[in-house]
Amino acid sequence: MARLRTRHIALCAIIVLGIFFFLPRDNAPSYLPHFSYGSSHRTGTSALAQYMNDPAYIPTIAAKNSSFDWSSVPFTYPPPSRPTLPSPVAHRPRIQYRFKPDHTDVAAVQEQRRLEVKHVFQKSWASYRAKAWMKDALKPISGMYVDQFSGWAATLVDSLDTLWMMGMRDEFYEAVGAVATIDFGKSTASTVNTFETCIRYLGGLIAAYDLSGHPVLLQKAVEVGDLLYAGFNTENGMPVDFVHFETAKEGTGLRVESQVVSASPGTITLEFSRLSQLTGNSKYYAAVSQVMDLFYQNQKATKLPGMWPMMVSMNKKDVVSGYQFTIGGNADSLYEYLPKAHALLGSADTSSIKYEIMSRFFMDTAMNNLFFKPMIPGNEDILISGNCDVLQDGAHLDPESEHLSCFIGGLYALGGKLFDNDEYLDVGAKLARGCAYAYKSFPTGIMPERYNMALCPGNDHRQDCAWNETAFAIEAANRPQYKADLPKGFTTAKDPRYILRPEAIESVFILWRVTGDPSFRETAWEMFQAVAEATDTAYANAAVMDVNAPGGGAKEDYMESFWMAETLKYFYLCFADTELISLDDFVLNTEAHPFRLSEV
Repeated sequence: MARLRTRHIALCAIIVLGIFFFLPRDNAPSYLPHFSYGSSHRTGTSALAQYMNDPAYIPTIAAKNSSFDWSSVPFTYPPPSRPTLPSPVAHRPRIQYRFKPDHTDVAAVQEQRRLEVKHVFQKSWASYRAKAWMKDALKPISGMYVDQFSGWAATLVDSLDTLWMMGMRDEFYEAVGAVATIDFGKSTASTVNTFETCIRYLGGLIAAYDLSGHPVLLQKAVEVGDLLYAGFNTENGMPVDFVHFETAKEGTGLRVESQVVSASPGTITLEFSRLSQLTGNSKYYAAVSQVMDLFYQNQKATKLPGMWPMMVSMNKKDVVSGYQFTIGGNADSLYEYLPKAHALLGSADTSSIKYEIMSRFFMDTAMNNLFFKPMIPGNEDILISGNCDVLQDGAHLDPESEHLSCFIGGLYALGGKLFDNDEYLDVGAKLARGCAYAYKSFPTGIMPERYNMALCPGNDHRQDCAWNETAFAIEAANRPQYKADLPKGFTTAKDPRYILRPEAIESVFILWRVTGDPSFRETAWEMFQAVAEATDTAYANAAVMDVNAPGGGAKEDYMESFWMAETLKYFYLCFADTELISLDDFVLNTEAHPFRLSEV
């Protein structure tokens, strides 16, 4: 490049550059970060210039080792070292729709929507940073904070990849600098929840590393991974639900609980497998493989073959005895991780093929026993996911559903593509539209946490039926929690809250990316407007207590970390470039953390 030769040109350049650097801009930092940047890894390029212009640039941030080295635990009951991690996948089926660029007018609308979602996120993040920095969660009404997950800055870690996706690089690297100081050798609680630590901390760190490549994130992910690995130091090789922190350090062995929800041991596969892929150490994959072998070997032996009961005993290695079956709370992510583990690992060998087998089996069973078409005035073509109790006289469908179940539409759409099954994809679309229907039915435009809907008459619960006021009145009368002001078709709103959950928009996002149907993107916008308006507070966003009341009624002074980790992320991805976190390049864990899919 030719050098500038006059003072006039140089002065103009300085002014222009000053404006460029200090005016706020989207997708670029509006101020210089508060930590020191290291020199560029490319000779001849300044660190600042590289940071501003090269998203692959990695600033120098050194991790502070935790006060205890979890890899040094002397195991009394060491987990097996096999199976070893399978080879990378040679080929995967295409998942995403082949999108074409939007027309100019459509692109402008979607860009405006993307920025509005980002604005809501920025407000929440700024308040967390100002009022609850390094704490687990912000209290969005009082501006206070709460530590409910060991005091390791859950919201900060959970939000890392969202910061990256939204182009908030200065905030991202400031947060990485804070992560580097977290001490995973100390905890504000005497016990550490395996499930929550795995999906939020380990998942969040892995995803942030997969996106940014910053080594401090992988170093801290290994610390958390080794902490959770210590939870496998048990006589029967099954993981504990809660790691007794100080006892685990001694290595004398932990006692597996007598009864846990099935989602807890079933939601380790993705994080441990990806950590093995990134480190080249198969110990994490081997540990979780023996857990999933237990579910695999007993899938046919349960009271509802193909699915496992809501409650299981890992102490007795009993995953068959229960009679309650659901894909909702307490079991949800057990099923979610089966197709996703197949996407991550493939079916190249005997240790990984079980994920495809288990996926197809459970998906067929759930279709035949849990999904139903509700009786509603407009007879829309939707499905709702209920529960199933298997009693002495057989299986009984319970038409109770919940927000947590709404992930299932997206999972069936994903399974339809992974397993080349059009029925799965069709069912997934109807399930996603079912949750969207529940959203728009209530005065706030948001569905309740838990509710019942009226079944269509007859034994085939997926058949169409016309609205019947008399039949609805009879079914509603049998529900003691029925209220006359509920939307038609709904017989209860057992838990009328909305606690900032992401599952409904998760399915809408996946259906948009899989089908390319623009109606899903419009649905996403309607949902976002309703949620943003009802939950807004002076600091951020809060749970509402009654979606059937004007404005959502009272608010609760609490904001789960998944608000920024999942809910706003899924909304954002509905309006962002479709290549951002392509479903052909990433698989998302149950906390919406994207893990990069590796190939040969």
